[in-house]
Amino acid sequence: MPVVVELDIMLARRKMRSKELAQRIGLTEQQVSQLKSGKVRGMRFDTLSRICAVLQCQPGDLLRYEGGKEPADVDDGG
Repeated sequence: MPVVVELDIMLARRKMRSKELAQRIGLTEQQVSQLKSGKVRGMRFDTLSRICAVLQCQPGDLLRYEGGKEPADVDDGG
């Protein structure tokens, strides 16, 4: 997937454990673990907003785009 979640890096910078983040944003530890490992295909903006509020960061601090790995079956609307 071309978008990579770097939640683990931001957690380390903030010296916070996944368990604490999960409790503060209202997710299970399993859900946070899946976000960290990249096993999710999407994230609600509400969840992203809560993570950013707790970690005091911007969405760009958590997400990175890896160009050149775009799936061939993407519909660009054209």
